[in-house]
Amino acid sequence: MLLLLLLFFTPPPLTAAAEHCSTLTTLKSYQKCMSLPSQDASLAWTYHPHNATLDLAFTGTFISPSGWVAWGLNPTSPQMTGTRALIAFSDPTSGGLVLLPYIIDPSVKLQRGPLVSRPLDTPLLSSSAVLRHDKPSIRSGAVVEIHATIKLVPNRTRINHIWNRGLYVQGYSPTIHPMSTADLASRATIDVVSTSATVAPSVPSWAKPMHGALNALSWGFLLPAGVVIARYIRQFESAGPTWFYAHAGVQATGYVLGIAGFAIGIAMGNASPGVTYTLHRGLGVAVVVAGGMQSLALLFRPSATHRFRKYWKSYHHFVGYGCVVLGVVNVFQGMEIMGLGRSYGKLGYCVALSTLLGVCVALEVNAWVVFCRKAKEEKLRREGGSQGFHHVRKGSF
Repeated sequence: MLLLLLLFFTPPPLTAAAEHCSTLTTLKSYQKCMSLPSQDASLAWTYHPHNATLDLAFTGTFISPSGWVAWGLNPTSPQMTGTRALIAFSDPTSGGLVLLPYIIDPSVKLQRGPLVSRPLDTPLLSSSAVLRHDKPSIRSGAVVEIHATIKLVPNRTRINHIWNRGLYVQGYSPTIHPMSTADLASRATIDVVSTSATVAPSVPSWAKPMHGALNALSWGFLLPAGVVIARYIRQFESAGPTWFYAHAGVQATGYVLGIAGFAIGIAMGNASPGVTYTLHRGLGVAVVVAGGMQSLALLFRPSATHRFRKYWKSYHHFVGYGCVVLGVVNVFQGMEIMGLGRSYGKLGYCVALSTLLGVCVALEVNAWVVFCRKAKEEKLRREGGSQGFHHVRKGSF
């Protein structure tokens, strides 16, 4: 099952980065250039040390006719939040190419409001955008050049630059970009004098599918299966204590795999400091804490005859069910983040979860049938005993 989940969660292969860069652009030539590590993008520039100005040209490609291409600087760190960006897209009024300035603040990253153009608070001396080969309109695969002249701080030649592209623009508000590994790794720090570059640490290609597969298998399936074992299998007298060992084994396996998936998620977050999924991260932490509390509860389990046993059982049931519900919800949340909303991976997980739910319904019905049968037998037994006692008392008189 883990192999199937890995197959379902594995994203499509990434497009290879541009192998060559050119100092010659549509408008002018530059002294230096660099191929960027993602999105077939490149950067050419000329640095003027006498006045600390930087002339540059970023080259990127559109991924849809209604999309956008952006390049920007971040004055503090190579991450999206805080970037002063120049974004090129098709003007909804005229249909021509337009280049507007934007400041990417935290509210934009959390999608609390649309991205609205506003003047940059950095010394941008000039900017323009042009389609390469003088194409009349934007199309998928069209190459755009973003030219800019920026005033840098004297004797500070290292810059944090970010680039990206998206599918849609609503009016004059670019929408969120895709979340593939290449899109999240489109940031770097370069020295415009020495041409040395520090690329942001990238996440291994196997990390995201492994993270999704482990968490779907552990929190999303094994832990609910362990709950089913504890609730229903224990009712079969022929099972004896086997149900307890099966329950503990399944839950322990699920928790260990879940911790491994959680650790991979932490590593992915550390490698992407500008990318934060607040809800997904919060649910993940809550599930891990709840699972740890369940594990610790086994160490303090009172005996069956202890007076605190009923309180321990209430705690164990409440935390266990809460952990299962949060885990399943977070699996679906993770699928949305990975763009698997309509994928075979989500379909396969839903089929597995539905099958488990169907087993629960069948066992619940069986449990009620057994309960009603035992209640009826007990009632008949009491009535029979009462009648026998009545006859004895009547004969004694």
